[in-house]
Amino acid sequence: MTTQETLDHTTSPTSVARTLLALNTAYFQAKVLQSAVELGLFGVLAEKPASADALCTRLGLHPVRAADFLDALVGLGLLERKDGRYANRPGVAEFLTPGGPRYLGDSIAQHARLHYRAWASLTQVLSGESVLDQKDFRKDFQDLDNVRRLMGHMDVFNSFVAHELDRCIDWARYSTFLDVGGARGNVAAHLVRTHGHLAGGVFDLPAVEPLFDEHMAALGTAEKVRFTAGDFFADPLPRADVIILGHVLHDWPPTARETLVKRVHDAVEPGGIIVVYDAMLDDDRQDARSLLQSLNCSIMRDGGSEYTVGECRGYVERAGFRFESAERIDSLTGDRVLVAAKPS
Repeated sequence: MTTQETLDHTTSPTSVARTLLALNTAYFQAKVLQSAVELGLFGVLAEKPASADALCTRLGLHPVRAADFLDALVGLGLLERKDGRYANRPGVAEFLTPGGPRYLGDSIAQHARLHYRAWASLTQVLSGESVLDQKDFRKDFQDLDNVRRLMGHMDVFNSFVAHELDRCIDWARYSTFLDVGGARGNVAAHLVRTHGHLAGGVFDLPAVEPLFDEHMAALGTAEKVRFTAGDFFADPLPRADVIILGHVLHDWPPTARETLVKRVHDAVEPGGIIVVYDAMLDDDRQDARSLLQSLNCSIMRDGGSEYTVGECRGYVERAGFRFESAERIDSLTGDRVLVAAKPS
């Protein structure tokens, strides 16, 4: 149930006030989780359960504050406490322990490091100020460690989308695909491992290539997925039966989206398809999750925002594609996948 629904249907003033207070202090919970990830708490507890004293020594925590911190994590369902020792909670640990395929920590750390600061200045942003230096996003790719953190953050989201693409697309009809802005190839690797007949490609900035090579080698897919370095607004896109734009269009203003989709149309083979996925907005603009995601896009990148399915349909149809389908998928941000075909 959304906060708005709760406020609309309650008859208790105390309940309304409590709901508003919980909304106002929701960042308490976010920061407890983020700090636990930044401190490496879940990785330490993955080795073995530990007492508060042992954790204070290992992680350099203030003993008085640590007691509330650790017990709050228990109350939030992230840790368990038994006989004075703390342990990761089963069912949650796989998402918080570094090294696992479902690890969310890279994204949590990215939000602690960058997004939290930006959102703290939301009032100024709404008045027209820029919190982040957004003159040239490419500078984010000048430091390999920063690129690695960014790729880990992106993989958190696209790994949950990859399985849904199996359901949305009849891959037996196609033999090649290209993931534009595909980062270090997380989605591409899933597709070639699941559909053995496919040959895949990733198109992204040159700074990503070393991490792509590293990731493909680790997954054993180096021979099945190629990397093409370039700027997707300036450099030719390799041709493919299927071209994917996942969590890409929302970073750009509408005119740039139109330009990119037209460039994709030129690269899709006749009879092929474009696949777009993002947290697209409902036409009635009442889905708070998607609207907040849209606001996040505009805060992090000037001109960025989510868009409706209808708007996306307009982008692809004006580029020359024929709209086929759009459906919501079971992803972390409630994405929709839109598919459109290029006539043979």
